[in-house]
Amino acid sequence: MAQSTKGRLNYRCPSCFMRDLDLDMFYDEEKKEYYCLRCQYVGSEEDVLQKNQMARFRYKDMLKRFDRFDFD
Repeated sequence: MAQSTKGRLNYRCPSCFMRDLDLDMFYDEEKKEYYCLRCQYVGSEEDVLQKNQMARFRYKDMLKRFDRFDFD
């Protein structure tokens, strides 16, 4: 197996991030895929970006303050 190295960009593991863990993924240049050491998630760059976009959707209102709760 290849030596663990950080990728070009520090992508977050989408599987861990959905469980509120913030872990960077490693990049395997031979296989051209990203992988997580904690949960064994493996995926291409496109797959990782797509699933990280789902995580952004989950936390889109995290910094927004809600002062009204009558959403009618």
